Amino acid sequence: MSHTLGIRQVQKQKTRQALLDAALGLLEDQSLSSLGLREVTRAVGVAPTAFYRHFRSTADLGIALVEEALGSLHPMIGTTVSGSGDSEDRIVRAVDLIAGHVQAQPAHVRFIARERHGGVQPVREAIRDQLARFAEEVRDALAEQPESEGWTEEDLLMLAGLYVDQMLVTASQFLETLDAPAARREEVAHLATRRMRLIAIGRGHWLA
Repeated sequence: MSHTLGIRQVQKQKTRQALLDAALGLLEDQSLSSLGLREVTRAVGVAPTAFYRHFRSTADLGIALVEEALGSLHPMIGTTVSGSGDSEDRIVRAVDLIAGHVQAQPAHVRFIARERHGGVQPVREAIRDQLARFAEEVRDALAEQPESEGWTEEDLLMLAGLYVDQMLVTASQFLETLDAPAARREEVAHLATRRMRLIAIGRGHWLA
């Protein structure tokens, strides 16, 4: 009996992942608010009723996609900010990591970029909550750096928000260069580096 239950659980997880993958593919060309569950189940080859064994609604599916797209990035964000090296090293590493992530997961990045201000409120809120977590994690990492001596927690969170916002802008810009010549990606990397450097310079004079 337990073996049978195990097989069923694996199959259930495979179907759930197939629904997520199909939805992500369909969302390459449309917003979540226009996505129908029948489109998703048709793409997977299951009955529409099977959808509700995994998700309550397309909004619920969208929240799962947010977790899939952003949940795995928390370790990367921490590494970017708290890694070894000086500020310039961390900036270069951050831009390289963002470029690599966009190259590896363009559909996820496109989904977040579109739905961050999209028409499905629970998904907007899920993205907002994930970004708030990023900002808190960056704040905690910044607080451990010598440059943060004398900073209030509120100001560190503000600084962290600037870095997170810039990371999102950079990811969106890299997304637009996927099919562009390498020189265009280098331009985006150069501009992103300069912007983060400007934030770092402002940080150095905040308490002056």
